[in-house]
Amino acid sequence: MKITGIEQFFPRPRIRLVKITTDNGLVGWGETTLEGKPKSTVAAVEELSGYLIGKDPLRIEHHWQHIYRSAFFRGGNVLMTALSGIDQALWDISGKYYGVPVYQLLGGPVRDRIRVYAHWGIGSLTDEGKASAKDRLEWLQKAGGYTAFKSGLGGKWRAHEAPSVIDCFVERAYLMREWVGPDIELAFDFHGKMTPALAIEICHELRGMRPMFVEEPVPQENIEALKLVSDHVTFPIATGERLLTRWGFREIFEKQAVAYIQPDTSHVGGITELKKVANMGEVYYIHIMPHCAIGPVAFSASLHVDAAVPNFLIQEQVDSGLGAGLFKENWRVKDGHIDLPTKPGLGFEIDETEAEQDCGVYQEELGGEFYYDSDGSVADW
Repeated sequence: MKITGIEQFFPRPRIRLVKITTDNGLVGWGETTLEGKPKSTVAAVEELSGYLIGKDPLRIEHHWQHIYRSAFFRGGNVLMTALSGIDQALWDISGKYYGVPVYQLLGGPVRDRIRVYAHWGIGSLTDEGKASAKDRLEWLQKAGGYTAFKSGLGGKWRAHEAPSVIDCFVERAYLMREWVGPDIELAFDFHGKMTPALAIEICHELRGMRPMFVEEPVPQENIEALKLVSDHVTFPIATGERLLTRWGFREIFEKQAVAYIQPDTSHVGGITELKKVANMGEVYYIHIMPHCAIGPVAFSASLHVDAAVPNFLIQEQVDSGLGAGLFKENWRVKDGHIDLPTKPGLGFEIDETEAEQDCGVYQEELGGEFYYDSDGSVADW
């Protein structure tokens, strides 16, 4: 069996797909969404295609090693996102070739279903804002019976903020707890916007409502700063969506800088590397909560690693991750869980009419060219 074709599609905003075709008719799908760098990732996949055409798609580890190691310069978010999507597609082909879900090729399942959390928060304390938040909460509880939610901070944050800004966020957080009660878990994503001092201050304010975790309290580049926050906070800290490969997580593990890690299967190195990172974390009693805030192919790939590693905690799931109109049958959430995939490969049947198109619309993602603070300086998304 040989790879005969590699195509790319842009069917939805923030969803970019790669399709790998073989000479015996098997097709694999992967997701190469990299917010803010769509053209660069497309070019990277095109460059890697020259190596892959004519190769055996079942030699997944060999291809991973070649793509990562064959050039003098390794890694980087563009190359790793391209590699991640290709890796997902090769696993999809492999599962279909052997007639089993991918998790069976990873050692078999260690659980019967996958717990997921949804995105929900109170964006504003106005009557309209609270009504909108209440409507979404009721819809999520009815649609999927979720038992965990994650919310962002909202707005732009600087190194220091006025008490009123902090108080507004804290009030919204405690109102969320009041609405859902003590049996529902709540988490908060700081998006790496904070200094350690501000992150610690806000985390102390949140302590009484006992968050499930706080994600990316500070930028991921400085592990000592991250550990400083963890050491001064009584609940779990998480990070990892922007870290790449095992080497990107090594120091996090060795310094016990966080309680949970959040590698993204479309950035960390695909299914191959996500499982290796999870296995490393197990030694340090660190659980994984794979990040996935993009499309349904990446989400599907994550589910297979979730099924196969013992130190899995919970899977991020955004609305588009369940299908986004690209699958003939969406993933279904029941009681906050998704049943294990049963179909061969990644477990979905793609709607090629929907998937194989270009939506023709590029919207700035996670910040963008004109995301500035009030003084004209660049702001973090």
